[in-house]
Amino acid sequence: MSAEYIPGTCNIGSGEVKRRQLVAIFGLFLTVFSAITIVATDQSKSSRLSIFLPALIFSIGFVQSRKKFCLAYGLAGTFNFGKLGQISKVQSSEDKKADRKTAVSILLQSVAVAALITAVFFLLPL
Repeated sequence: MSAEYIPGTCNIGSGEVKRRQLVAIFGLFLTVFSAITIVATDQSKSSRLSIFLPALIFSIGFVQSRKKFCLAYGLAGTFNFGKLGQISKVQSSEDKKADRKTAVSILLQSVAVAALITAVFFLLPL
């Protein structure tokens, strides 16, 4: 794992990555819990679409932790490799542009993963 800021590639250290992993685990729990509740209470098929939001929480945490890149930091022009919450500002406008591009890419990937999870759950013959 990189221990330094690399524009458009890596903007968080190990502590921040662990935070994103916890978000992914929490989102996974919410997704599974929601799916079980929907099936167990015999809700309408259209209610299955409601797992998109918890699946999005999972996927954002998952993608960020895998990429070692924080979506919010990328959009804000910041990074953190120190103590949690101790952020630094990106100085170069070119670096900020690269970070924003990566942040948007992570958001799109996360939405795609959440949409795929939702579609699979929607189409399952349960």
